[in-house]
Amino acid sequence: MSYAIIGFGKIGHALAKAFARNDIEVSVATTRDPASFASDAAAVGPTVIPKTLAEAVKADIIFLAVRFESHAEVAKALPDWKGKTLIDAMNTLAPLEELDGLPSSAVVAKAFTGAHLVKGFNHLAAAVLAQDPAVQGGRRVVLLASDDSDAVAPVAALAERLGFSPVNLGALAEGGALVHARNGTWGPLIFQDLFKKPVSSPVK
Repeated sequence: MSYAIIGFGKIGHALAKAFARNDIEVSVATTRDPASFASDAAAVGPTVIPKTLAEAVKADIIFLAVRFESHAEVAKALPDWKGKTLIDAMNTLAPLEELDGLPSSAVVAKAFTGAHLVKGFNHLAAAVLAQDPAVQGGRRVVLLASDDSDAVAPVAALAERLGFSPVNLGALAEGGALVHARNGTWGPLIFQDLFKKPVSSPVK
């Protein structure tokens, strides 16, 4: 399984740190020449590999960590995203009329034709996402939502490899609404830092 992060701003850096911390190779790309951010990638860790956008989208699982307004341009990198699992780590306060009344991830899914789309890793602020998720005797939670039930399992497995505790909220318009902004208001779980601790077996 191969991984890529499209976008190397604060969220992209935070995700790259999670991969580097666990010694997992990941490609990072922007619309710029990879030489322009190669030193930044090297500073994160040796498993963070700068690539062109065309090279990065060859990965199996791809994080979308660009500005929401830029996602349509990224979608043009492939004529068909069939077989790709796309993790929408973006947030937007775009008004409902611009999104046709849909959750923003549903709009993204339309742009990336054929992709298996999962909303995830977006509810944590970049500074928190960049931290070691092993805290307070448990693991930091990442919230996942998707209209494609088969897509959630590989993303949840990756989240666990990165040290997080994944929680599946269900469909985008159902539990997923908790991690989507709507009509200029952040969803109730956006920016909430949650932890999951092992459940102790009851004493018999």
